[in-house]
Amino acid sequence: MNTRVIPAAAEDGFFSWFHALTGKERRTFWSCKVGYALDAMDTQFLSFVIPTLIATWGLSNGDAGMIGTVTLLTSAVGGWLAGILSDRIGRVKTLQLTILWFAVFTVLCGLAQNFSQLLLARGLMGFGMGGEWTAGAILIGEVIRAKDRGKAVGMVQAGWAIGWGVSALLYALMFSLLPAEWAWRSLFLLGILPALFVIFIRRFVDEPEVFVAQRKKQEEGAERASFAEIFSPKMLSTTLRAVLLTTGAQGGYYAITTWLPTFLKTERHLTVLGTGGYLAMVILGSYVGYIVSAFLTDYLGRKKNFILFATGSLCIALAYTRLPVNDTLMLFLGFPLGFFVSGVFSGMGAFLTELFPTRIRGSGQGFSYNMGRAVGSLFPLLIGMSSKFMPLGEAIGLYAAAAYGVMILAALTLPETRGKQLES
Repeated sequence: MNTRVIPAAAEDGFFSWFHALTGKERRTFWSCKVGYALDAMDTQFLSFVIPTLIATWGLSNGDAGMIGTVTLLTSAVGGWLAGILSDRIGRVKTLQLTILWFAVFTVLCGLAQNFSQLLLARGLMGFGMGGEWTAGAILIGEVIRAKDRGKAVGMVQAGWAIGWGVSALLYALMFSLLPAEWAWRSLFLLGILPALFVIFIRRFVDEPEVFVAQRKKQEEGAERASFAEIFSPKMLSTTLRAVLLTTGAQGGYYAITTWLPTFLKTERHLTVLGTGGYLAMVILGSYVGYIVSAFLTDYLGRKKNFILFATGSLCIALAYTRLPVNDTLMLFLGFPLGFFVSGVFSGMGAFLTELFPTRIRGSGQGFSYNMGRAVGSLFPLLIGMSSKFMPLGEAIGLYAAAAYGVMILAALTLPETRGKQLES
């Protein structure tokens, strides 16, 4: 086993947990973090090019919305399938496969000639997008020691904000160098970059020891686990409550991030929302939220941290929809918005890793998170339908409150897993 002598001075530092990682653990940490950032980069390209596609292809808002909805649904299915696959062929191989998948289909998005081709390519890309989260979260969760698992997994998840920021910078660069009709294609073509990263993963990242031990048991005659085991009498309650937890987190996130810009533009007539400064504040807040939540999930415990960030997310949603705000205040509110609605996810990977035993961890974690994604993706639709008979701001607040209320209830009923040792 790879060990490392830690200098005494390093033990007291803010990142002493990182200094304590072995070389294998560090390679795994960076592979998962960079993989998640590249996943976010490819995913976020669409949000930047939709206005160009509307102008050049004549897409309607409904067409653009359909692309987003299809991507979310296929990513939910992809994450579920990746969980099952990671139990069968391994965490690392599944991570490699999902990264290659979303890279290839992101490039095909850049080659699309019409709406139907783009919808198909983007939908297929979603399978890899959702699968990468599942495989990466399981991999890093199994490699890191129990006392630091929340910090490490949360820091990996912070890669999403980095990828989001990189996509914004590449958007600005491509659209300043190229005509719009070529710039949007160049962004998607850059999506091939994650495929090169797979070479690093294949050479330097190994399967977690806990998974290798489980596979050895199976080779020696132990019964192989099946996906259906997560619905067995012993696991059913845990699985369903985990689905409620992730449904609340993702339903609240989609409710706020999908409809708040529309509400603030159409009913509050604010202009700051379309500026790079506002976007930068949200992205910065997201990154800081991920990091702070990553440390708090180990310090406070998984459940208390979920409740804290769910409550903060609900408060920021109510502040946006109920308080009188101007452009200046809205600019600065972008930071707490990103902080809470993103930070709520930071402890999710570690918690789900600890809820399920090794033999069915991929199946349980993949299903729980991605069923929550599928159900949560319906919240924007429900808000749109409800806005026909109530003000949009009230609908956003109502569904955000329902989502985060469900999350808090689920967190209260689930067991606390901080510091749990993963069985081999």
